[in-house]
Amino acid sequence: MSKPHRILVIEDEVAIRRLLRAVLAPQGWTLVEAATAQEGLVQARLPGVDLVLLDLGLPDGDGLDLVGKLKAERPTPVIILSSRDQEEDKVAALDLGADDYVTKPFGTAELMARIRAALRHAVQQQGGRSVVNAGGLAIDLINRQVTRGPEKLHLSPTEFDLLRFLAAHAGKILTHRQILKEVWGPAKEDEVQYLRVYIRMLRQKIESDPNAPGIIQTEPGIGYRLVISDESL
Repeated sequence: MSKPHRILVIEDEVAIRRLLRAVLAPQGWTLVEAATAQEGLVQARLPGVDLVLLDLGLPDGDGLDLVGKLKAERPTPVIILSSRDQEEDKVAALDLGADDYVTKPFGTAELMARIRAALRHAVQQQGGRSVVNAGGLAIDLINRQVTRGPEKLHLSPTEFDLLRFLAAHAGKILTHRQILKEVWGPAKEDEVQYLRVYIRMLRQKIESDPNAPGIIQTEPGIGYRLVISDESL
């Protein structure tokens, strides 16, 4: 039997921590709680933390600063829980390395799904998975091939580079800036329309219905996420 996941909650609101205990404890997961950024950083440095749930409005500092510190030290998934719903806050957190961003008030079912996705992504990264399955596709990251059953899909080198980056971070929101910098380099970081054109071309080749995409999900004003099913990890 695998050991239960250990989740660190960095949140100053007692009511939110109580809610998270009620929702997550029945899953068999171990919760560690911190009410300040300083305490959270200390707890995050202890061994065994599998995921961090982080509020941005902490009494002793901005959670955005803590995101950068956490991700600089180790690759533990970080999900933001915040009442800040402005695009610039979401983009800033994700650009700093946060794996997801959930706005308060949140639905518990949605939060559970986001947590599971982040944990699966972490396992995939640790295992060095070379093939990612999504929406009937098999994306071979090493051999640069994409197949749907027996059919091999033909992508341009740039289209594959784009898909590969999304697939390598499957389940995680990637900002426009992150994608552009990785695939096209720093000179293209702000060319969002350029990225949209390539996403549209890629969807034409891999989606069953490009007008209702199920593989590459748009996060409005933020970026994109490659969606995978539970069993693919």
